[in-house]
Amino acid sequence: MENSTPAASLAALLCDTAQDEILVKAVFSKPVDKAVSRVTLTLKRVKGETVLQQETLRVADVADTEVNRKKPVQASQENIRLPDAPAVLSALVGEFDQINLMTTAGNCELRRSKGGKETLMGATPIQKALNGGDNTPKKITIGGNDKAKRRILSGAEPFLMELGVSDASGRVHDKKQAKYRQINRFLELIRDVESHLPAEGTLHIADLCCGKSYLSFAVYHYFTAIKGRAVRMVGVDMKAEVMAECDAIARNLGMEGLSFICGDVTRYEFPEGAQVHMVISLHACDIATDIVLDKASEWGAKVILSTPCCHHDLNRRLNSPALAFVAEHSMLRQKLCDAATDTLRLKKLEANGYDVTALELIDPEETPKNIMLRGIRRYDPKSSRCRKAAEEYMAAYEFLTGEKIEL
Repeated sequence: MENSTPAASLAALLCDTAQDEILVKAVFSKPVDKAVSRVTLTLKRVKGETVLQQETLRVADVADTEVNRKKPVQASQENIRLPDAPAVLSALVGEFDQINLMTTAGNCELRRSKGGKETLMGATPIQKALNGGDNTPKKITIGGNDKAKRRILSGAEPFLMELGVSDASGRVHDKKQAKYRQINRFLELIRDVESHLPAEGTLHIADLCCGKSYLSFAVYHYFTAIKGRAVRMVGVDMKAEVMAECDAIARNLGMEGLSFICGDVTRYEFPEGAQVHMVISLHACDIATDIVLDKASEWGAKVILSTPCCHHDLNRRLNSPALAFVAEHSMLRQKLCDAATDTLRLKKLEANGYDVTALELIDPEETPKNIMLRGIRRYDPKSSRCRKAAEEYMAAYEFLTGEKIEL
């Protein structure tokens, strides 16, 4: 390390302390890229393997009534395998002007001046400990993801038994394990956004194209039985027999605030014209997802959570000479249309005043239909931000289809 730069020495030291399991934490601050706020590295045990878990905080625009303010929010979390760490960390240290390394053998700090001069302080005692000094540094206790996951629903909830997810003893049926995990994951995403819903009064929620309505029952149960809220929730679908069955289950379980209606989503209006606070939808097929999102935007729902199903419409209408090299391969054409369709949907929501994100609902190994589109209404649709999003949507739509469209 004698001939190394201070940054390279710090990266090597970080790798060595991670390998010897004496790394407590590394904090990367003063980023070169001002869109990033901070990066933190810690050791975690994932599926029996020790990894460096990287948590990245970015700076996002957050609306506060009339004035936008900058606020750091967690943007991503990823795991770095220790064999891959040298290459990853060599690049990472160059992106920050201050890095603090905390270990059980001591702490050190790298600073880079505006002129590019690098200074590494406190590294010698840590290096001596790694080289077998008099005092062997204590290994840390590494936590991780190997513990059994505590889920929001246990499986013993009466509605899960009624819907055939679990048996009378509360044991989830083997063939329903994926559905059970899906429902719990959806509730975790609900929990993440519930702060954006009204804190008092009755919550108004619609599940559009609800099908067998696993989520309707789960979301109603979450807010009423777990959070103690008053809820008025309606599930809407075109399948009359299914809606009648779901309504009967709700009545049988005493879920008075939950009802199901057979009807056309495009014509449906929430009871008595009440303000709808949240709209959810799981696997509405093809353009049915667009109908759901348009209805939710029309209502001005504060929160939208929608997981699309198939994406055939754009595949049929794709007409973009610039993308012909992809479109000539049918499988790749469909993958392109899948991604482009959901991106268009998010951009349209953005044009209607929503802060949007695409999330993973469940492990793609369990189902390819695992993308969640999330919209949180923050902005005035007449704002310059939303007008810009509308222009981008129209341009993208024309690029993909060759057709002009107005929002």
